[in-house]
Amino acid sequence: MPRSKVTRKSTLVDMTAMTDMVFLLLTFFMLATRFKPAEPVAVITPSSINTQILPDSDVILFTMDKKGRIFFDMDGQPKRKQLIEDLDKQFQLGLTEAEKNKFIVGTSIGTELKHLKAYLAMRPEQRKEHPIESGIPTDSASNEVKIWLQYATTAQHKSVRTLKYCVRADNDAPYVQVKKLLASFKEKGIQHINLVTNLKANPLTKS
Repeated sequence: MPRSKVTRKSTLVDMTAMTDMVFLLLTFFMLATRFKPAEPVAVITPSSINTQILPDSDVILFTMDKKGRIFFDMDGQPKRKQLIEDLDKQFQLGLTEAEKNKFIVGTSIGTELKHLKAYLAMRPEQRKEHPIESGIPTDSASNEVKIWLQYATTAQHKSVRTLKYCVRADNDAPYVQVKKLLASFKEKGIQHINLVTNLKANPLTKS
């Protein structure tokens, strides 16, 4: 007997629902994603052969530019919220909720505590052209680096075990200022500091 032929039918998959879902997800991430603001100062760090990568979380970072100005930065919005509320309460800064929020979602801070309210009220581009962005002082009479270290460490809570203290100094930063900054860590009992550098080729691996 001859075999009966099975009629082939084309399979049509309706992709409309999946396409709609992809566009919905794309729209959500476009609206919900917050990009990190640009750093207030650019630095050119020295080079080294250290291959350890700076982590994205649990980091307290002090940056020094070639003028010797010091800037503070820390990851984690909940931790930044705790930090700014503690500083506001302790030093009676009189910050508004809007000014606190600018700190929470913002980037590095480079001014004295007494100017912090006015500093946060400015737009980032205004700060760059204003003398208020003079850096965090390290003078013996008013070493505010130690204050930022103390309160930033307290705001870490459970993350304090994995916390890394980092210093990123410009290659042309004044040695005296770098020495003062590192001394501030020592005075707070912090012995292990990570120096941020650019990666260069290891001469021992060259053929």
